[in-house]
Amino acid sequence: MPHHIVKLNTHGQGLYEFTHDVKQFVEEHASSDALLTLFVRHTSCSLLVQENADSEVQSDMKAFFARLVPPTSDPSMSYLRHTYEGPDDMPAHIKAALTQTSIGIPVISGQMVLGTWQGIYLFEHRDRPHNRQVVLHLTSEA
Repeated sequence: MPHHIVKLNTHGQGLYEFTHDVKQFVEEHASSDALLTLFVRHTSCSLLVQENADSEVQSDMKAFFARLVPPTSDPSMSYLRHTYEGPDDMPAHIKAALTQTSIGIPVISGQMVLGTWQGIYLFEHRDRPHNRQVVLHLTSEA
């Protein structure tokens, strides 16, 4: 069962597409039907399958989550207690809890079955740059 770690360097909040890296891994290791599992090894970012044709989708997603869960410096978030890692930290944990840290993608005949406009993204929820790791794991039919 092959696996690989994709390393992504982020430079603040936003969506970082890494579909190409995942596609390359699948093409090298899957020749038949399989399940690809992606798992991000962090608690303040998440994974998304999202549209990759229009960049406004990514900026709108970022804007929506910023309104949904503002930083702890916002008066509406004054009830939060975990603030010593900065005003973006606890909101980042909440955003990760609202999205997902693991996704599964079917692989049929050695190809991911993503839709025409779908891409795979790391959704960074922290303001400062981070080095992120996403584990890719293929499970083939026995």
